Amino acid sequence: MVGQISGFAALALASLSPSQLTFIHTLPKAELHAHLNGSIPISDLQQMAHEYTRTSDKAASDLVQAGIAKLQNGVVLDEIYDFFNLFPAIYALTSNPISLRRATKVVLEQFLDGMYPQCTYLELRSTPRETEEMSRLEYVRTVLDEVERYPKARAGLIVSLDRRMSVEVVRECVEIAIQLKSEGRRVVGVDLCGDPQAGDMGIFADYFFQAKQAGLGVTLHIAETPVNSAEETLELLSYAPNRLGHATFLNDEAKSIVRQNKTCIEICLSSNLLCKTVTTLDDHHIRYYLQHDHPIAVCTDDTLPFRTSLVGEYALLLAARPLGMELSEAEVQRIAEMGMAARFG
Repeated sequence: MVGQISGFAALALASLSPSQLTFIHTLPKAELHAHLNGSIPISDLQQMAHEYTRTSDKAASDLVQAGIAKLQNGVVLDEIYDFFNLFPAIYALTSNPISLRRATKVVLEQFLDGMYPQCTYLELRSTPRETEEMSRLEYVRTVLDEVERYPKARAGLIVSLDRRMSVEVVRECVEIAIQLKSEGRRVVGVDLCGDPQAGDMGIFADYFFQAKQAGLGVTLHIAETPVNSAEETLELLSYAPNRLGHATFLNDEAKSIVRQNKTCIEICLSSNLLCKTVTTLDDHHIRYYLQHDHPIAVCTDDTLPFRTSLVGEYALLLAARPLGMELSEAEVQRIAEMGMAARFG
């Protein structure tokens, strides 16, 4: 099951020959940067919203319906910060264990089921939320119950820490991740995400160290905007992350550290283009890492607002210019191999 695809990915897909499509469909691929709440198919959100309005007050229902309408009509982002305004409606719809379980199930099916699954292996990520109907621990257990319906070789969970969290909540989330891993549950890593200008990065250092000591992988959204300071970037790199999300605006010093450590970069082409952190594929920082044969993993980020799929992102690699990067099949296969090699699971 694949959600609606449009824009850059759709044009690239439409330009490929049948043999190129078969090549992408059958290529073993890892999806390592997919956010749960940003990847729920619109048809399922619409059904959940319809059910939500029957049991909620008018103000809450109007908020949800407005948010779903915006997502359905196609999101236009003037800058990356507009992206974060899309989620209150989705969070309202996944605020209890039943709806969260349902959302997780359809997202996993979208990536892992069908004759030609979007990916061979998926590391789904989500931020534990405490609501009136569930604790953060219950949130993670609920998501894991669905992830673990698939074999270990196919799916794992990354627990995300939001940059806006207090130190108390960061501690709780990392303790949950470590506890569940020690119980044999399928938690494979922790992530730093959220508004790229928010938060004090100093509070995270000890907790990422604890996560690594417990055998969890660490991936950090980093240098997503030109206003993220070089000092913050170097501080985050000092945590010795295993992977980096986006890493769009690394300076030469940061690039040198990343290359020396062979830190895998999670690349999300449509996300960068639609959030306008990258102007064109010709300008995309993926080219720098390809030139240096540096580890990268091509991923989707959020399939719903960016109207893409992992197959669509790979189509952007293979399609001829100006619709794609016009890489060879051997180059695309190399990228897929690097993604599979960067799995935490």
